[in-house]
Amino acid sequence: MRRLSEQKKAVNRWRELEKRATEVAELISLEDSSLEAEIQSEAEELASRLDEFELEAAFSSEYDARNAILSIHAGAGGTESQDWAQMLMRMYLRWAECRGYQAEILDISPGEEAGIKSVVIGVNGDYACGYLKSEHGVHRLVRLSPFDADHARHTSFALVEVLPEAEADVDVRIEPDDLKVDVFRSSGPGGQHMQKTSSAVRLTHLPTGLVVSCQSERSQHQNKEIALKILRSRLLDLELVKRAEERARLKGKRIAAGWGNQIRSYVLHPYKMVKDHRTDYQTSDTDAVLDGELDGLIAAYLRSSLGEEK
Repeated sequence: MRRLSEQKKAVNRWRELEKRATEVAELISLEDSSLEAEIQSEAEELASRLDEFELEAAFSSEYDARNAILSIHAGAGGTESQDWAQMLMRMYLRWAECRGYQAEILDISPGEEAGIKSVVIGVNGDYACGYLKSEHGVHRLVRLSPFDADHARHTSFALVEVLPEAEADVDVRIEPDDLKVDVFRSSGPGGQHMQKTSSAVRLTHLPTGLVVSCQSERSQHQNKEIALKILRSRLLDLELVKRAEERARLKGKRIAAGWGNQIRSYVLHPYKMVKDHRTDYQTSDTDAVLDGELDGLIAAYLRSSLGEEK
């Protein structure tokens, strides 16, 4: 039923686009010079939407249409990397807001002095996972440090992970006996209640060793539900990685994984540039990118991946 709903929604969007294209064609047939500006505006909007729809129609994974679980982890470097992780969190929250997606911080671990150690964000919207999969990997920042008295140039790293939201008991079934549940007091800012009650939850999946914790909510039950949601997505991703590795083994290819996958550099000094190393797409408007304007980078990645599949 979920897949049927997705297909119906896609068909209705294409029919709506076709209807608007017909209306523009009728305006053109009138040959009224006073309508040129309106026709130009409508044509540009149609071209933009057509480009977006074509990318969505080409998504190959059965999970591309789903909501996404996005995680950001600060790399080595202490406060510098933790501040960079927080900048990335803001960037993705702004991107989701601009696209009309719902973004919710599911769990966050603040840094000691500034920034964040890690954060888990749920992004809900059509093809959220399909678009955000371009962000999976290591992000590198080069800038003059605001935390260094000498204002020296620093390089910081953060890891971004993107997982499809798993459906309970459909994609992944977790047996109660496979879970170890620990409760503890929340740490960091959050108010007197969160710090004095054992509301935080840590789940350990015994067969795989995966550990997920959540302490962002006041209720232990809510934290457990969020942790289970994240754990299901991680288990689904683990299964997808195994399938990909098996396909790569059969094809004779080697898959590089982990922190070696530096996908993008954000250079703020001595010049300004954001460059994606997979597609060579680059822009000098670093402020716009860090404010959530990622569509150019994402579209370049999706087009390049489509070319590889062909």
